[in-house]
Amino acid sequence: MCLNSETSPSSPLYSSSRLRRPSKQNNFRVRRLINRNRKGRPGAAATEAETGGGAKIEMQMKNLKLYMENQIIIEENNKLRRKALLLVQENQALFSQLQQKQLSLTKTTAAV
Repeated sequence: MCLNSETSPSSPLYSSSRLRRPSKQNNFRVRRLINRNRKGRPGAAATEAETGGGAKIEMQMKNLKLYMENQIIIEENNKLRRKALLLVQENQALFSQLQQKQLSLTKTTAAV
């Protein structure tokens, strides 16, 4: 399998090597939201319910769940992108081998 070790901005290897990773800052934000929404604080639920904060917390929890789902989908997408890149590389190598075999066959038939 012949692979080009050089990566240029136009090659697919270059773009896949710079896959986005979730930042640690987002992880911190998620933990902070979870800790904030725990019911360990006495009297906090009553004051939030009186001021309408319950709806806000509910929306934050829904947002958190959607965020976590999105992170899973992004990671799965990155895995599929890597697999696709490997398949493209394998396809190119097989095509190159096929061309070499065809070239050697045409040389042997021309010599006969």
